[in-house]
Amino acid sequence: MPIDVAPGKNTQRGLWLGDFRIEDGYVFSKTTGVRFKNDLQLWGDIRRWLTYYTFVRLHGFWASLTKPGPRVWFAPYAPRPWYIIWSASVWGGVRFARKPERADVAFYFEDQTVAIPPLPRLATHFNFGAGDVSKSFVAAMNEKAFGYPLALNPETHQGEAVEKGEGNGTHDGRLVQCPLPRVPGKAYQRVIKTEAEDGWAYDLRTACVGRKPVLVFLKKKPAAARFSIQNTSVVVKTPEEVFSAAELAQLERFLEAMQLDWGGLDVLRERATGRLFVVDVNKTDTGPAVVLNWRDRKRATSLLAEALLKMLRA
Repeated sequence: MPIDVAPGKNTQRGLWLGDFRIEDGYVFSKTTGVRFKNDLQLWGDIRRWLTYYTFVRLHGFWASLTKPGPRVWFAPYAPRPWYIIWSASVWGGVRFARKPERADVAFYFEDQTVAIPPLPRLATHFNFGAGDVSKSFVAAMNEKAFGYPLALNPETHQGEAVEKGEGNGTHDGRLVQCPLPRVPGKAYQRVIKTEAEDGWAYDLRTACVGRKPVLVFLKKKPAAARFSIQNTSVVVKTPEEVFSAAELAQLERFLEAMQLDWGGLDVLRERATGRLFVVDVNKTDTGPAVVLNWRDRKRATSLLAEALLKMLRA
């Protein structure tokens, strides 16, 4: 029997539980449609996250007393605590304004894949140009910034391809053999093989602030589970440890094309060619990943908070 404390509603306000529905052994996010298996691993992750949440709250309380940050109006919704922008904001002492009249800065925050941002209503505003993060649009901007294609036509392509939903954060990618008929609502991309002979695949989850990469979550998982939301390990790296100066310039061109002031990029490095591909963009990224050790999680939150304050005050 489904468990839903706010049936038929996608609140994004009030009780956290109203954002989720439990059904058929899964926990569903009503905002994005993403599902998580309702098992012991999930509840272990929730326990670790709650510990981190308490830590961020305590640090943020002290920051708000000693070095209060700008007042930010998030539109149309304020971020929930599982989003990175929330933890970076609270950690840095940013104050959440309920109305634009009481804010110094406006920030567009909307979980939908394609949406029309509202009017920013403030001279200083961020992410209001990033209304489309669909896989097709991301692939088009990838080609614009990098100069080589990611998307392909499944009806004419010969061989293996990746089929995935256009939606944000669905993690429903799968390998298919082309040619085949195009399915509505699906995007088709070339297969980017990041794995070496050891069988591990690597994702370069790149957190960006002020249209620049700030840090990289180096994610490792079995190649057979390349589309899984679960990671075997995650470590934090600086962008300079992962990308060359030329690649950082390419990523900045991509962020300009997307008009993305804040967000996470799923970047893959093709093992055979060394080329980079941005296969997904999330303007409302969650995290940091619960598998991070405490030192890396604190470091990531601190770096993102510092970069966020710099952007808001520029």
